[in-house]
Amino acid sequence: MRTYLDFEKPVADLQGKVQELRSLGDEGDAVAINDEINRLEARADQALGEIYAKLTPWQKTQVARHPDRPHFVDYAKGLIEDFTPLAGDRKYADDAAIVAGLGRFRGRGIAVIGHEKGSDTESRLKHNFGMARPEGYRKAVRLMELADRFGLPVVTFIDTAGAYPGIGAEERGQAEAIARSTACCLGLGVPIISVIIGEGGSGGAVALATANRLIMLEHAIYSVISPEGAASILWRDAAKAKDAATAMKITAQDLKGMGVSDEIIPEPVGGAHRGREKVMKDVGAAIKRAILPLKHLTREELRRHRREKVLKIGRALG
Repeated sequence: MRTYLDFEKPVADLQGKVQELRSLGDEGDAVAINDEINRLEARADQALGEIYAKLTPWQKTQVARHPDRPHFVDYAKGLIEDFTPLAGDRKYADDAAIVAGLGRFRGRGIAVIGHEKGSDTESRLKHNFGMARPEGYRKAVRLMELADRFGLPVVTFIDTAGAYPGIGAEERGQAEAIARSTACCLGLGVPIISVIIGEGGSGGAVALATANRLIMLEHAIYSVISPEGAASILWRDAAKAKDAATAMKITAQDLKGMGVSDEIIPEPVGGAHRGREKVMKDVGAAIKRAILPLKHLTREELRRHRREKVLKIGRALG
């Protein structure tokens, strides 16, 4: 069953009528039923196009969080050949919220790291809804250092509401782990490309997204705090999340204008989950475009490029 967002109700109603007609089968005039189905589907496509042509920042937030969007494991399967996950941080445990490993992209060895939210109740609990604990970031650091040692480009896929704020995570050094992961990104002597495929929230996202090139899907978001969190702090009312989403400038379009994002990948009408194959193809092409001009730079040039990019963002937002 397809999941519809609140603002997609007109489309859901039309699609519901289509399903009702299809269930009639041979009970009526097949020609008339098919004609009505075609008419309703055309109206549904038109309604979907009109809705997505004028999404608000809060609606984009909902699309970025859509449970049917492709997740990291889908991109790893669709884009990376011979992907081999590596587990554990060699200090405490393995964290399933971050999946990391080695593979081949377009015939070249590569290190891949991504937040994984899970696609059903069981996998969401296993992956802790993509909210990593310290051991997840330490695992990412371990893999980035391995990639640096062997000269492998690093590609990260960002999709998290933020790092896990639980007591255990704080006791094991959550803030320190995030800081060290961010510092590791800055110090790499190999290209690092980050793709925000859904929600990029707080330092939990920055820890893997301090890159030479930052790419965002059209309806992805990237922010220092969730709209609900910002509303609770500013107005002491999480219900004002819609206002916070607008004020915070969290959409891919806003961030491209401010120089935070380098490229926006268009999504099919209705979001990435309505055209997975095209999205996979476009993300792969964007990663290739991002890596090509970087592979000729020296290790020091790559570090300088990354540092200047981060400082430029700081000046722009300051």
